[in-house]
Amino acid sequence: MSRVTIIAGSPTPGSRLFGLTDYVRERLIQTGSAIDRISAAELPAEDLLRANFGSPAIKAALAAVESADAVVIASPVYKAAYSGALKTILDLIPQKGLQGKVVLPLFIGGTIAHLLAVDYALKPVVAALGGTHILSGVFAVDQWVSRLENAGGYALEEQLRERLDEAVAELNRELARDQLAAKEQKQGQVVGLG
Repeated sequence: MSRVTIIAGSPTPGSRLFGLTDYVRERLIQTGSAIDRISAAELPAEDLLRANFGSPAIKAALAAVESADAVVIASPVYKAAYSGALKTILDLIPQKGLQGKVVLPLFIGGTIAHLLAVDYALKPVVAALGGTHILSGVFAVDQWVSRLENAGGYALEEQLRERLDEAVAELNRELARDQLAAKEQKQGQVVGLG
């Protein structure tokens, strides 16, 4: 079973970003992954801003990233970059904290013009954290996600659901490939000992 940690960098609890992360979370659960979730909107703000490594919530968040096989990094796009709330979470992760992990970006913004925020803003930070396996991810436009006021939750446009399904399938393929490589390496080490 793969372990996936979803980091949601929106400071707003009702953000449309959660339409994307909730959808991906459900799809990953359906395919057998165990999911941990870190939300900037739910972490204690003072602990997050002051980088309080002694905080139980911060410790739990960092442990979730450390134990993950894959990390979904999700954020709204503000002024052509990901949120400051996401940056504060990423700043807490140790220097090689994303090494060996598959990273799937999920971004949402007001216009498709912010599409390159993943390449220009996120990828250099992921690389600085040791991440080398970054999937293409999904960028969504706000209008593709609607809040369901009475029922709760979110409605996603069909094209967005299809793109998220493709991203989850790609993530699962990469995780399966990594697990197979680790198994083969382990078997090779056992054979070498005999």
